[in-house]
Amino acid sequence: MKKQRIVVICPGRGTYTRETSEYLKAHGSSAKSQIKWMDVQRNNAGLPTLTELDSTPFKAKTHMVGEHASPLIYACSLSDYLSIDQNKYEIVAITGNSMGWYIALALGGALNSENAYTLIHIMGSMMKNRIIGGQIIYPIVDENWQVDEAKKENVLIEIEKVGAYVSINLGGYLVIGGKQNALDILLKQLPTDDKYPFQLPFHGAFHTPLMEEISANGLAKLPSTFFQKSNIPLVDGRGHIWSPYSTNISELHAYTLGHQVLGTYDFSKAVSVVIKEFCPDKLVLLGPGNSLGGSIGQIMIENNWLDIDSKKAFSSLQKQDPYLLSMGIKEQRDLVC
Repeated sequence: MKKQRIVVICPGRGTYTRETSEYLKAHGSSAKSQIKWMDVQRNNAGLPTLTELDSTPFKAKTHMVGEHASPLIYACSLSDYLSIDQNKYEIVAITGNSMGWYIALALGGALNSENAYTLIHIMGSMMKNRIIGGQIIYPIVDENWQVDEAKKENVLIEIEKVGAYVSINLGGYLVIGGKQNALDILLKQLPTDDKYPFQLPFHGAFHTPLMEEISANGLAKLPSTFFQKSNIPLVDGRGHIWSPYSTNISELHAYTLGHQVLGTYDFSKAVSVVIKEFCPDKLVLLGPGNSLGGSIGQIMIENNWLDIDSKKAFSSLQKQDPYLLSMGIKEQRDLVC
């Protein structure tokens, strides 16, 4: 049987939630030895182990802070990745959203698993004592999941007025990063749309110039020797493809701890590039959770990919013969493992 070609998508911060707690207990067996190693590192550092965190009742101020959330999400994604049936699927590229870029580097082999944990732990713990700024998420699509250009334009004007930034282009959403006083104004001024604008808990102003100190610390603490050429093409937050053959290691290091930390993360562009350049048979979204599922559907609509032009068309495709297989959804997970 011919293998199906898949692109793997790694989730970012905010995906380990009350709904996804005990994800490692349920799905962590594929990465047992790696999780055990991470637990030893955390124990030695006087931190709760990932196994302990995963098995204790969910508390936002424990499970969603960077020093715990980042490695927990990495462990969940790693385990999901290792449980993909490689007799059935050929992984042709990997991308991710925000912190998902660090996970993509690990899964693609550009970081070995020890260095990946170290990088994810260090970058996730940088704001342990003081969170710099914050992030708001806000939709820019109509009920058909098509971008409402007037609405988008209006939001961009408001963002500029208060001196905030577009932190992530996330399909039908903009994630806005900035100082808290700027975000407070936006929380009041942006027209209410269902539960939005919504401030993401325990998130700093990731992917904005406010992260200059974090970028400088990351570059000082994490040498380029941590990195190597990946085994699988990786697509970053600009839509740039890092090929196993032509990657310049020092450029990869500089991007990961420089532009990727300080500039807008364009997840929409990353997904658009992977579907057009690699033409996969399926997309596989790693857990925990499925919070990127809607955004990926919206990016497909924006590109009219597979003639998908509305929320209804995307939902109907997902029911009949899902193009996006989310490992956080049991029925779809069963198709991948």
